[in-house]
Amino acid sequence: MIISNLAVLLAERKLKVADLVRSTGINKSTLHKLYNDESVRIDFETIDRICTALDVEVGDLLVYKKNDKDQNIES
Repeated sequence: MIISNLAVLLAERKLKVADLVRSTGINKSTLHKLYNDESVRIDFETIDRICTALDVEVGDLLVYKKNDKDQNIES
């Protein structure tokens, strides 16, 4: 499972989603889905814009975490 750290990154910088919308031009609903960890897919350009605006790496924004389903497949 891929987890979005956007909420944490914005909180650390004392920014709101609206601030990121203004600085990146990314659609508000796209950022809200990512912020609330509800996204099912994300465009590379979107990732690039967010990473550039927040001066972070992709691994800071998105984190892979094994879930129970993944662990059952390996067993």
